[in-house]
Amino acid sequence: MSLLPQEIIRHKRDGQTLSAEEIQHFVRGLVDQSWSDAQAAAMAMACFLRGLAQDEKVALTRAMMHSGEVLSWAQSALPGPILDKHSTGGVGDKVSLPLAPILAACGAFVPMISGRGLGHTGGTLDKFDSIPGYQTAPSLDTLRQALRTAGCAIIGQTAELAPADRRLYAIRDVTACVESIPLITASILSKKLAAGLQGLVMDVKTGNGAFAADLGMAQELARSLVEVAEGAGLPTRAWITDMNQVLGRSCGNALEMHEALALLKNEAAEPRLLEVTRTLSAELLCIGGLADDLADGLLQVDRVLANGSALEHFARMIAALGGPHDFVEKPDHYLAAAPVRKVLRAEQSGWISEMATRDIGLLLIEMGGGRRQVTDRIDHRVGLSDLHAIGTRVEAGEALAVIHAADEASAELAAKRLQQLIRLSPSLVSAQAVLLQRLGGER
Repeated sequence: MSLLPQEIIRHKRDGQTLSAEEIQHFVRGLVDQSWSDAQAAAMAMACFLRGLAQDEKVALTRAMMHSGEVLSWAQSALPGPILDKHSTGGVGDKVSLPLAPILAACGAFVPMISGRGLGHTGGTLDKFDSIPGYQTAPSLDTLRQALRTAGCAIIGQTAELAPADRRLYAIRDVTACVESIPLITASILSKKLAAGLQGLVMDVKTGNGAFAADLGMAQELARSLVEVAEGAGLPTRAWITDMNQVLGRSCGNALEMHEALALLKNEAAEPRLLEVTRTLSAELLCIGGLADDLADGLLQVDRVLANGSALEHFARMIAALGGPHDFVEKPDHYLAAAPVRKVLRAEQSGWISEMATRDIGLLLIEMGGGRRQVTDRIDHRVGLSDLHAIGTRVEAGEALAVIHAADEASAELAAKRLQQLIRLSPSLVSAQAVLLQRLGGER
């Protein structure tokens, strides 16, 4: 069997099942650069078009997991379970920001290995990059210290953890290979398994703003994630959640950080965002043995939000990873604001009936809030705020959203585009459920 990159690519291109040895050769090539960007991109596209069998998915996940260091927390003697959550990505999805400190305040430890924006979706790390000094790529010693200090650390893939995925992730983003269930499965789980977790909850998005646009694809992805993770010995549950509209009231990195802080301060959170955050947090408390059932978990979540301990853990995390010690007290001082704010007003009265959510994510990229290429720099200031949920009644002339832009021309362009992306109906439209289906585990 030839292990030349072009032969392995040809095998997958022609629909053959790759051996574990071929997959390991590909993953090693990602790390040691013996596979060029062109070859890695061709391989990603072949996997996208031809798919991977279950054994191939497991082999790819394990090879990527072992492409770097695999963490063990036994020596750290942490007095609680090692838990994490991951989302398949959406527009305005900021759940990870409050969830990690909520879990920490309840007694869990959360080494959350997150990613940057992928395709039209925002990235958790890009949101934290809006905080001056915050290290999204700390050393493993700093990660361990942050966990001891704050109980949670939201970081990116360090040089030691799953380096093969870091390179493949960036290539997928710019080569239209994002929406691949096998590649998504291997990408997510290789990082999570390398982080030494004892429990995981997956938030699998579905709808017009998700990679899994239809429910069937979301169910397939959720099953793939649960089956591969459980097969690797990691207790995992999945929730399928709605992404037919922006999650929360904002999208854009600094704006989403403000909204997450408001939730942690127990201020009036957008109901859908709060429901997803509470439910996924409670689910993880059950997996980790910190809650008797989901109802008990929800009570614990509400308690740590009400008494301020979740906010305190968030503040500790920011400081432990290099950010300002007074960030939660003075976010306006540290989060840069866009120089231009423009209110988009409804041209007619009605009920918000539909959002072209994916196009809103793409609009954010055009405004500078995301990447067209791997090397692009993000403008963390730009985005949208004060968005209304589907089912909300608005009057003609009332604000539909506030546009935060780098300049007047960008604001005008965004206003023209956004007016077409939020649709109104003359008749009453019911609010959409955000929690759709639970997979894995027993109630």
